[in-house]
Amino acid sequence: MIDVALEVERTQGKKPVDAIYDACLLRFRPIMMTTMAALLGGLPLALGTGTGSELHRPLGITIVGGLIVSQALTLFTTPVVYVYLDRLRLALRGGEGLSLSGAPRPSPAHSAD
Repeated sequence: MIDVALEVERTQGKKPVDAIYDACLLRFRPIMMTTMAALLGGLPLALGTGTGSELHRPLGITIVGGLIVSQALTLFTTPVVYVYLDRLRLALRGGEGLSLSGAPRPSPAHSAD
């Protein structure tokens, strides 16, 4: 997602929020397909019964649970972190843009002396 967002910013000149939104729309399906393939591969371990299943079940549950948690973190936190890091970059540069809270930055010319 990040690579696509950076490429969209560079080639299309979009703002970071719009770039990460486009990247999320573009990369959602491949990310979901990859995770679902791995998750469905771990389901027989998690749901299996039979000889030795008591040894394999914890591994299967760990695989499935870990994939679900990592998928949620990837889809929800990556765009947020991307936008906040861009705002932090702008704040540290002293450039134009938004403050870390999202409010417009006051211009230095209007500071109270």
